[in-house]
Amino acid sequence: MDTLTALTGQIAQLDAVNSAQVERMRHEALTAQAPWKAEYSAYQSGGWWTTSLMSASGDAADVTIGDCAARPTVLLAQMPTIAALLAELGLNYMWVRLARLEANAFLWEHRDYDELDQVERHRLHIPLHTNTSAFLVTGGTKVHMAGGRIWRLTPTYAHGVCNLLGPDRIHLIADVYADDAYRRLARRPSLHPGAVEPLPAANRSMLTERLQAARGMADLGYTEAAERMLLRLFYTYALPEGAVYDLIAELHTSLGDEEAATRWTSAKRRLLALTA
Repeated sequence: MDTLTALTGQIAQLDAVNSAQVERMRHEALTAQAPWKAEYSAYQSGGWWTTSLMSASGDAADVTIGDCAARPTVLLAQMPTIAALLAELGLNYMWVRLARLEANAFLWEHRDYDELDQVERHRLHIPLHTNTSAFLVTGGTKVHMAGGRIWRLTPTYAHGVCNLLGPDRIHLIADVYADDAYRRLARRPSLHPGAVEPLPAANRSMLTERLQAARGMADLGYTEAAERMLLRLFYTYALPEGAVYDLIAELHTSLGDEEAATRWTSAKRRLLALTA
């Protein structure tokens, strides 16, 4: 199995979306008076905001997702083009959100759905407003989710997202339960070679050099900046799963702060849904 084919199990393009329809949805997302919420703070650098179009409670400010029979929110009523697309797809929605990622913002390496493993579900992304410096990393590969398509992400694989330069990246994200409508939509997953870029492998000497640089920053009192520098290596190099968290734990061990080292080891287990 070649790399591109294997990667489609983690992320793939599904059906196309009409460009005029995307432009109308983009306008709705950019102009709506949405109650944006900064949830999942442990997973992000800051700059990741969501608001719900369908949720368990029917409240747009309810953004902590979970299994439910999703109810439309008042916000969705303000977005007729998006509402029409969701109805046209005819999917069994678990949750539907708008997600906004600001410039110089990161969602750190993590897994989703670890606590929701009893029923088959899938995550769909429809990019509404994006730029080429906004990309997802999964399987040691960066993927720019360009507009004009419905993308399927399998979030049980470790992944992270960044928006380096801006402007804001805004996606319509729908978590859906598997049913016949979903299977029809996903019958021909594909991944265009131009959308993916394998990241270079990182050797131990390079990682040691970066760790020393982080130690220098921490010695000057910039410990949080040192941690973030190491976290961002995930978006530059193909690394073993959880390697950035191990580097941060190693940094704190070198500083003599075993409590912080233990905290980052625990964060690795939590963010990557590891059982041990």
